[in-house]
Amino acid sequence: MVANFTAGGAAINQICKTFDISLKVYELALEKPTGDITKEPALDEKACAATMAFGMEALASEPDLLVLGEMGIGNTTPAAAIYHALFNGEAEEWVGRGAGVDDEGLRRKADAVRAAVARHKQHLSDPLEILARLGGREIAAIAGAILAARLRRTPVLLDGFVVCSAAAVLLALDDSALDHCLAAHVSAERAHRHALKLIGKTPLLDLGMRLGEGSGGALAVGIVKAAVACHNGMATFAEAGVAGKEE
Repeated sequence: MVANFTAGGAAINQICKTFDISLKVYELALEKPTGDITKEPALDEKACAATMAFGMEALASEPDLLVLGEMGIGNTTPAAAIYHALFNGEAEEWVGRGAGVDDEGLRRKADAVRAAVARHKQHLSDPLEILARLGGREIAAIAGAILAARLRRTPVLLDGFVVCSAAAVLLALDDSALDHCLAAHVSAERAHRHALKLIGKTPLLDLGMRLGEGSGGALAVGIVKAAVACHNGMATFAEAGVAGKEE
């Protein structure tokens, strides 16, 4: 899939071309798997910090808007584990079908999320420990990118369930950490809507998308561009010579 992005053959490539959006793909040690979260931390502290720093490099080109997406097979499971560790509830409430698992697969996902949170229970009072122990590299890198955008005052569009799990970690650290972020859309992953409510974001789009790749975020760019154009270009009633209605 990463090669497909690079070759321009994925859905996100076509959407970016349509809306004149620059696309950059970051490969995150694809040949080196993270730890099994049901048995050990996904990342140690050093690796998590380094991956967050790598994600911060997304701001090096000084974009005027950052749209974050991801491509990872099976990464709705660590994302669900992060939400479960942050917001509690039952493991079953946080897992969904992802790329299309059957009922048995859904039960296995819930079991894995429950086991992972139980395994790391003594370390989950710190949101950064939650990120390192339960998240994948893409989630850590996304958290770093959101943080860098906050420091640079760059607006961010959050894509789907996985991207928002990284955002949730930062919100747990600081109540103002996501003030520069908008939720691009609510995806078909069943817990995404609930997660958005918990991080205080109202999605711009509700199209039942499940593709990922940042595709929902890229589609929402059109709305953001239109909003900016209206804000900057529309005449006021006074400028247009339109009389306001008296109450």
